Amino acid sequence: MTYIDGFVAAVPTANRDAYLDHARRVAAVFRDHGAIRSVQCWGDDVKDGHTTDFRRAVQATGDETVVFAWIEHRDKAARDATMAAVTADPREKGAALPFDGRRLIFGGFAPIVDERPGSACGYVDGFLVPVPPGNREAYRAMALWGFPIFRDHGIQRHVEAWGDDVPAGEVTDFARAVKADNGEIAVFSWFEWADRAARDAGVAGFMADERMATMPADMPFDGKRMVAGGFQVIMDEGR
Repeated sequence: MTYIDGFVAAVPTANRDAYLDHARRVAAVFRDHGAIRSVQCWGDDVKDGHTTDFRRAVQATGDETVVFAWIEHRDKAARDATMAAVTADPREKGAALPFDGRRLIFGGFAPIVDERPGSACGYVDGFLVPVPPGNREAYRAMALWGFPIFRDHGIQRHVEAWGDDVPAGEVTDFARAVKADNGEIAVFSWFEWADRAARDAGVAGFMADERMATMPADMPFDGKRMVAGGFQVIMDEGR
């Protein structure tokens, strides 16, 4: 199964084009060293939450937009080799960033669910979820239970990636994003849709689906601290 490097950043809204140029250059470096896909998603339907949300996760200001992004590798070993090669690559070294890198949150994640019927991806629902380590299999089972319903309402792919190499940051990090406690693991998750219209119709459809009434009563995580938002795909290299 693949391995994921996940990222969330706060980017000045006025720097959207500069950020996209930067992301494309970085994606080329990663691709040259073995990465198989790089995706950048621009905040579109990112609402404030009561306890946690994407904006608080990266301390976004009013003139910034949240970006949800990931890089896919063949496996963990390939990812480690790619990271070592990218670190040694002189391209982009010293280049000015079009966002505040101190508030970037990042980490390595091992997929525990990757359901992918295929097709194009134009819109993404992104999630960060705090899961107790002992609930890993219960969480995976819940995700697998829900995928057939989501698929019937238009989801193109569903990924749940378990925190594996997730460093603590000085300003922000994934653990703080979900207010992780008692060893909880941050899960980096997303749904891929054809576009925003398909996503809106799909969400309405599966919320009304009678199968949702059989959802497990005991959730294997604290839903109040789940972070969620909708994002427009602005770059998808390697699809």
